[in-house]
Amino acid sequence: MVDAKRPAALRVLVYSNDADTRSQVMLALGRRPHPDLPPIEYVEVATGAVVLEHMDAHGLDLAILDGESAPTGGLGLAKQLKDEIDHCPPIVVLTGRPDDAWLANWSRADAAVSHPLDPIRLTDAVLGVLRNRSAA
Repeated sequence: MVDAKRPAALRVLVYSNDADTRSQVMLALGRRPHPDLPPIEYVEVATGAVVLEHMDAHGLDLAILDGESAPTGGLGLAKQLKDEIDHCPPIVVLTGRPDDAWLANWSRADAAVSHPLDPIRLTDAVLGVLRNRSAA
């Protein structure tokens, strides 16, 4: 039986100017990171301007933003999105190192995972913010 409340897929934006980083994120999470979730449909984005276009259009369930991207870093984008978009979807930021957690707090991101990406930590962060969103 199909759950009418569950979306057919979760739309997850993955932003990094580095194609390898985007690929690492998508490989780490896979198509279905947890049996309770619908499959993931990825939206790959390489520039900050395109992130803003997709976020303004709505329809995303989660954004994963690379804080190490250049010239537009994911931490600054996260702060801008949280400040400017009502009902902004959850945001996970990728930081350069664990000590950058304070920057993730400043950016108002819902979770942070540091490079190098650990698939288990990334999946746990994503599942945590999605569960918090569902509970709200």
